[in-house]
Amino acid sequence: MDGNARVGVRDGPWRSWTRRPARALRGVVRSYHGFVVDSGPPTTDRVLPAPTVTVILSFGDLLHLHATPGSNHRDGSYVSFVAGLDDRPGVIAHDGRQAGVQLDLDPLGAALLLGMPVGPLARDVVGLDGLPGRDAAELAERLADAPDWPARFALLDTALTARIDERRAPAPEVRHAWRLIRRSGGRVRVDELAAETGWSRRHLAERFRCELGLTPKTAARVTRFDRARWQLVTGPPTTLTDLAVRCGFYDHAHMDREFRVLAGCSPTRLAELPFVQDP
Repeated sequence: MDGNARVGVRDGPWRSWTRRPARALRGVVRSYHGFVVDSGPPTTDRVLPAPTVTVILSFGDLLHLHATPGSNHRDGSYVSFVAGLDDRPGVIAHDGRQAGVQLDLDPLGAALLLGMPVGPLARDVVGLDGLPGRDAAELAERLADAPDWPARFALLDTALTARIDERRAPAPEVRHAWRLIRRSGGRVRVDELAAETGWSRRHLAERFRCELGLTPKTAARVTRFDRARWQLVTGPPTTLTDLAVRCGFYDHAHMDREFRVLAGCSPTRLAELPFVQDP
C-alpha cells in the first residue's frame, strides 16, 4: 500500500481502509475505501450529494436504499450497486453487519469503466447485475475471497485498469466544463463555462446533462456544497459567515438554505452528525 493509505482506522462500529488507485486509474477512480461495519442492531445512515459516482462492492450483505424526495430511485435492496450524481441526500440502511469496498469515481471517468454513460444514472441507483458485462458483479466475489486489504486493492487496480475504454469518454467540451467546475470549487458561472467551450448556454446544459446527468449549474451547486461540507467537518475552526464567503455562497443565509436542501439539515447540525462518506 502506498503512503496515502490509511490502515484499519476505527470509528465506533466502523473499520476502514483507504487507498488511492494505481497511477493508470488516476482521474478515473478518486479513491478506494474498504469497510467493515459491525454495529449490532440495524443501522440507518444519511448519504450526502457529492461530485462523484459511487460504486459499492459488497461482500454479500444487503444494503437497503430508501427513496427520498427529488430522487428517481425507489426503495430497494442491493448487494452491490452504482449510484449516479445526485443533488439530494439519500438514506441507506443495513442489518447491522456490512463489509465491502466503495469506489469514488470521477464522473468523466466513470463511463470508461461502467460500459455506459453515467447521465441516465443521475439521481438513481442501479444494481451491478444491471450493468453491461458479467465481470462487474463477479469482481465483488473475488474481492471477498482475497486474503487481506492490500490484496484486494491490488486486485482492483488490475481489474479496473483492464476495463478502461477511452472510446466512452464524454465530449471534450463537457470534460473541460466539468474540470473548470471542480477546479473552481463550484464557483464558476455558467456563462463562463459556455464561453470557454464555445457552446451556447442551452447547448452546454443539454450536452452536459446527457453525459453526466446534471446541468452545469446543478453540478456546480453540488461541488460548492461538497467543498463547504468537508471544510466544515475537517477544516480549521471558522465562523459560518467566513465559511460561506470562502466557498462561494452569497452569505451565511444562502449557505444555510443550500445545506437544508442538499443535506437535509443546517450546517451546524450537519457538523454533529456521522455520515457514511466520512473519512
